[in-house]
Amino acid sequence: MAKAANNCIEMPLGVVVRKSPGVTRWARWNWRAVAVLPGAGPADWTELRREGEAVEYHAATLPLVLWSSDAEAYMINLADGTPSIYLVLRESEAADRPLDAVLVTASPYEGQDYADTSDDIVEKIAMTPGLIAWVRDFALAHFEAEGFVKRKRDRKRVDLVEDGRGDARIRQESDVYRAPGRRVVQ
Repeated sequence: MAKAANNCIEMPLGVVVRKSPGVTRWARWNWRAVAVLPGAGPADWTELRREGEAVEYHAATLPLVLWSSDAEAYMINLADGTPSIYLVLRESEAADRPLDAVLVTASPYEGQDYADTSDDIVEKIAMTPGLIAWVRDFALAHFEAEGFVKRKRDRKRVDLVEDGRGDARIRQESDVYRAPGRRVVQ
């Protein structure tokens, strides 16, 4: 397959975050990313719908950037049972919004990198069918499978035993494990 000319493409992606009552006294609210909106316009915690105490917000619209160098990661994501978008959220300093949406990515490797820190919340959101097709087309255009290369052993004989000699690369005529001798000073 011929390689595509562009090494990256971008699409605005809106993220929907649901706020529901917490189940313990230590967590008053439970925040979960529930959907993505491909091609969405700008938003800043716009309320979409309310069901009792549960509220869904269009939290933000972030650019989803696909890089040709990450094509293998996108292929692994697509091979998963549920291809997903990873949303990175951080606690906000501002009083008018509880969390800041920092990044959206289709790379499970990048999502894992952000999940390794305790500062970020990483949410996995199922891709829409159109988004799956868009990511798949890009990944197939840029993915190059690496061929298997069998490792060759060196020809050094490892069955020879030289007890007490230490490292064979270091010249030493005596036993390297012997107790140090006393030097007599005259």
